[in-house]
Amino acid sequence: MQTTIALGLVNDPRATAAEELLRKCVHCGFCLATCPTYNLLGDEQDSPRGRIYLIKQVVEGHTPTASTRTHLDRCLTCRNCETTCPSGVEYGHLVDLGRDLVEEQVPRRGLDYWKRQAILSVLPYSKRMAPMVRIGQTLRPLLPATLAARVPPAQEPGSWPGATHERRMLVLEGCVQPSMTPATNASAARVLDAFGITLQSATQAGCCGAVHFHLNEQEKAKALMRQNIDAWWPSIEAGCEAIISTASGCGVMLKDYAHVLADDDRYADKARQISQLSKDIVEVLIEVLQQEDLQRFRSQAAAMGKIAFHSPCTLQHGQKLPLVTETLLGRFGFVLTAVDESHTCCGSAGTYSIFQPELSQQLRDNKLGHLLAEEPDIIATANIGCQLHLQGGSGRQVLHWVELVDRLVSQAVQQDRQTV
Repeated sequence: MQTTIALGLVNDPRATAAEELLRKCVHCGFCLATCPTYNLLGDEQDSPRGRIYLIKQVVEGHTPTASTRTHLDRCLTCRNCETTCPSGVEYGHLVDLGRDLVEEQVPRRGLDYWKRQAILSVLPYSKRMAPMVRIGQTLRPLLPATLAARVPPAQEPGSWPGATHERRMLVLEGCVQPSMTPATNASAARVLDAFGITLQSATQAGCCGAVHFHLNEQEKAKALMRQNIDAWWPSIEAGCEAIISTASGCGVMLKDYAHVLADDDRYADKARQISQLSKDIVEVLIEVLQQEDLQRFRSQAAAMGKIAFHSPCTLQHGQKLPLVTETLLGRFGFVLTAVDESHTCCGSAGTYSIFQPELSQQLRDNKLGHLLAEEPDIIATANIGCQLHLQGGSGRQVLHWVELVDRLVSQAVQQDRQTV
């Protein structure tokens, strides 16, 4: 796509970066078929191609409007279009640049502004979230059904392994996961411990930065990224071989540190190493279990009933790991149902369900229709946002898939101890 940067933006690195990405787009329209918002609304401006054209107009000097900002806001950043695009347009990076350019000229005001500030002041901070979650769980029986559905039931995470192995990896604790789904990382630690890997966390690390970054508070997001790098660096220098995320949305952000901090003289090299070391938990287990005979788990896995797996967009389109988790679960012997439209978004998309509730609920209901079609006993996924979003309307138990593997491995460990 031919683009001419406006004179006033010639020296703006955002416009230069956007122009480079825009040139890859050939306007073929393949992305329309896989765009969730276009399929719901039927508006070209709510498609990747339409949004690309809106960003092109801004780069060329056209004045954006509140309508321009709305169409960019409606994008889920699911990156489904990236998987579809034959030209390799990095749409996720492009829409971040576009939002930054547009919001600079069309700043938010009133309720929209303050709602975002309220979310940004609480959600990315685990110590602020924890008491609010506890209050919500206590009052859950008294809350209206729609609000109660957003509050996860309290979890008992179980014990964290005490053994120390030669192989060590860091885990991103996350901002909401410690209070909302604490069983996830504890399960990951027990599973890895069973296969000779110690999982540890860095107390000074916090939110990955995704919440701020995608709500266009990019400088604050970068500060959080630098804080995490500083917290992890001593462990990396001491030999920790990977940084694991059990939330695929956070994993995409970690793998993007190199891109986001590429122009930071102090942190660019470290950010590059962080991105290289970042792995989703499924990548680690696929590697660790490559030569393992998992036959002994198969009968117990099958006994759990039918599992419908929802592959988050951040896993299959963001991290480019389609079908990897399904393959691993199949090796363990889990009975996976067929899920139509498995490539589509559930509508969670970070804070999207908060700021675009109607579109988000439509997407969730569509996704649940496919997930529940074969009447599974359990729904499994790989991202806390998807997990909580689907839990609110499914009537089924929704778990992170590593919790299911933990059940198998923990039973096997107990049996081995009894045998000894």
